[in-house]
Amino acid sequence: MELFVKDTSFYKKLLILGLPIAAQQLITVGVNMMDNIMLGSLGEIKMSGATLANQYISIFQICCMGLGMGASVLTSRYWGMKNIESLKKSIVIMLRMTALVATIFALSTLLFPNGIMHLFTSESGVIQSGVDYFLISIPCYYLLGFSLTTSLVLRSVGKANIPLISSIFAFFINVFFNWVFIYGKLGMPRLEVRGAALGTLIARSFEFVFIMGFLFLKEKNVQLKLKDLLMDCKDLMSEYIRIASPVLVSDSLLGLGNSAVAVVMGHIGATFVAANAITTVVQQLSTVVIQGISQASCIITGNTLGEGDVEKAQRQGVTFAALGFFIGLIGCGIILLLSNFIVSFYSITSETKSLALSLMDAMAFVVVFQSMNSILTKGVLRGGGDTKFLMIADIIFLWVVSIPVGALAGLVWHLPGFWIFIALKLDQFIKAVWCIFRLRSRKWIKKIQPAKE
Repeated sequence: MELFVKDTSFYKKLLILGLPIAAQQLITVGVNMMDNIMLGSLGEIKMSGATLANQYISIFQICCMGLGMGASVLTSRYWGMKNIESLKKSIVIMLRMTALVATIFALSTLLFPNGIMHLFTSESGVIQSGVDYFLISIPCYYLLGFSLTTSLVLRSVGKANIPLISSIFAFFINVFFNWVFIYGKLGMPRLEVRGAALGTLIARSFEFVFIMGFLFLKEKNVQLKLKDLLMDCKDLMSEYIRIASPVLVSDSLLGLGNSAVAVVMGHIGATFVAANAITTVVQQLSTVVIQGISQASCIITGNTLGEGDVEKAQRQGVTFAALGFFIGLIGCGIILLLSNFIVSFYSITSETKSLALSLMDAMAFVVVFQSMNSILTKGVLRGGGDTKFLMIADIIFLWVVSIPVGALAGLVWHLPGFWIFIALKLDQFIKAVWCIFRLRSRKWIKKIQPAKE
């Protein structure tokens, strides 16, 4: 089988889907980077508090990604089949589940903000800054949840430009109101960490109105209406649970795993947390194209299988795997080129700066393998409906290998930052190899049933 497919329409579709997704990811990185720079000017304690609070919010965000990507596996397949009724029901089930998960996170944050922060760190100053950020951010669970999951399914029906437009406006809104409320500009009170949370809340409100307004008032392919939220979806529920629940479990475990990593880092100290916060922004910057291709490959694979062309889907899967390797090499180069430049923007100690640069060297190595497995696990294999296999892979490699070895490296063996980071990312290396064998086996292609007529 050839490494790269020769069908130009394939690459055209990949660009049409992937570029808006990558651009949106780049904007998200820009927002995170501006938040870190602004909060970094207030000191490492305040930046660390907001960063760790966002780790918990990130668990919710990853749960939403699981809900949205699980629905996207179904909607992309149904879109390929042109089965609009099943597509609608998939979206409605997704929105109902998003409301439930958002309520759980909102209540836990409202009732136990100090307890949540204590999970990440024992430093009182960092905990207080995190609590200040938490309490203003509670409505974001609903705003972010609905806009994020809806954005994912819009992409699966060819509307990848809508989330991008929303993100562009939200970026400027977030940066402006962060500037106003963090520093107390234009006659507003100086709120510091709470100001960053308020700026994010305003931006999330805009995204919610924009995305949900488009879905219910303007979207012509699905034509979902508010009254459809009450439709009977029992006939599709079992299929949704079979395909989407492993995605939710897998991505939720990934979110919890990332938080477990943050716990390890938080107990190493504020210096490690601050260095990793800077490193995370660079990682996100270097992997925006990976994220774009990953989500695009899930949609393309689902559409192709929905059309009934299994051989074409297999050939495309091999091409996606090859693209993952080469894009990973490019990401590695970007990290090495930009690391010194980006670190220079932060007002941090020389110790934190040195550690951040060390973590970036480790990340440059990891990103090659991360690129390959991300495009396969979150893209091709997921688009093929192989969600149960991927859930098992995430559980075994993240929770049985990466987190225990990473905890030993950081808290027991006290290894240098470079090796702690490598230990915490061991799952990326293992999954990259394992998923190549899964792709070649063709066992990843699963049949998906539509709703009953």
